[in-house]
Amino acid sequence: MSDDHLNQLGVAEAAARIAEGQLSARALVEAHLARIKAREPVVGAWAYLDPEAVRKAADLRDEERARGHGVGPLHGVPIGIKDIIDTADTPTENGTVIHAGRRPQFDASCVAALRDAGAIILGKTVTTELAVFAPGKTRNPHDPERTPGGSSSGSAAAVADAMVPAALGTQTAGSVIRPASFCGVFGYKPTFGLIARVGCLEQSAPLDTIGLFARSVEDLALVADCLTASDSRDPASYPRSRPPLHRLAMSRPPARPMFAFVKTPKWSAAEPDTQAAFAELVAALGDRVDEVTLPDVFAEAWQWQRILQMKDIARNYGPLFAEQPEKASAKLRELMEEGARYSDEQYNSARTMQDVIYAGLERIFERYDAILTPAAPGPAPKGLESTGDPVFNALWTYAGVPAVSLPLLEVDGMPLGVQLVGPRRDDGRLLRTARSLVATLREEGGEGVALAGRDDGEEENEMARG
Repeated sequence: MSDDHLNQLGVAEAAARIAEGQLSARALVEAHLARIKAREPVVGAWAYLDPEAVRKAADLRDEERARGHGVGPLHGVPIGIKDIIDTADTPTENGTVIHAGRRPQFDASCVAALRDAGAIILGKTVTTELAVFAPGKTRNPHDPERTPGGSSSGSAAAVADAMVPAALGTQTAGSVIRPASFCGVFGYKPTFGLIARVGCLEQSAPLDTIGLFARSVEDLALVADCLTASDSRDPASYPRSRPPLHRLAMSRPPARPMFAFVKTPKWSAAEPDTQAAFAELVAALGDRVDEVTLPDVFAEAWQWQRILQMKDIARNYGPLFAEQPEKASAKLRELMEEGARYSDEQYNSARTMQDVIYAGLERIFERYDAILTPAAPGPAPKGLESTGDPVFNALWTYAGVPAVSLPLLEVDGMPLGVQLVGPRRDDGRLLRTARSLVATLREEGGEGVALAGRDDGEEENEMARG
């Protein structure tokens, strides 16, 4: 591969080439910086970028390897960081003017883990205002007149446009899975608590989850493996005792995976083309999938998720704007007012029901390897006033289960993600099932299914447009 195309390398391949001495970290970051220079005026994925600092970091990684120092699993690989996750050497402004120029003293725990693994922090990616709904400057790389999704808009768009091979995002309702679907990349929201949130902006503690974007399931697993150490400073963090995510994700399933096709009570929100595409997908999978209906109690889950998120937005963000309310967008002020109307009793009840809802899902996972469901109502909507609807994500975030969006479908030339959902604390199995599904559909051709015109996701996924 020529230097002009090094930005199209995935995480795993780039790390392997650097470890073997076939590629320098400096050459790799130069390729990504060149791509950013060419495409950033159109896409607008970056909130902060310091090319000279990135070059120095790459040179240091190359020097470490030349001296025979140990090479980490991500040595020399650039990673983007959503701008609500603290970085000690660059600003973290949380997508709001009220935090303009804010410089944290310490790296977030996940950023520190990436550096320990040898990664290079390429820069900070655009987020919506305080990771809520007011859009930032980012546009969809496939069509600049469409939203990239939110709130992890910059991370999804940067990976989709081959500006960086992987990036961190966060999800409180649908902020990883939805933009992954809209931008046509692989997105992964882990089990709640798998990745510690120390140093990440708190929006809603019972929901906030750090997630990832990449261009293959393997790359998601490789990066996530470096981030899952338990951290007692985060009450949601828990020890991990299962095999490494990457090893499990790359293994062969012991039996052919079975899927539960779950429309959810919100199926009517899916666009007609989405409904048709999933009907074709389910037909193509044949006896590997059954349609499963959720119990009636699930119909309330979206409201319970909203109570948690909105009341916490009022609690956590209200004080920031108490003296300068005009610095909050009209949309954020509206949401804070809504959150303030919910009672503590409603909030506590919504917390209690999280485990009740999960208990209902556990019965499904006793029979099926994963739930199959849309990642979004349809392709990225036209217009930049909204980041889209998280209606097909909020339930799974509320239940604390891992989810992955696979860029398998296409509608009117735009990507549409297939979402797989798995049981809590069994993320490796979910990623293995996801990888198996991608390979199966590609190998069998997905006859009758509007498959996206890309490779199998385990080779290099060429997303470059220009």
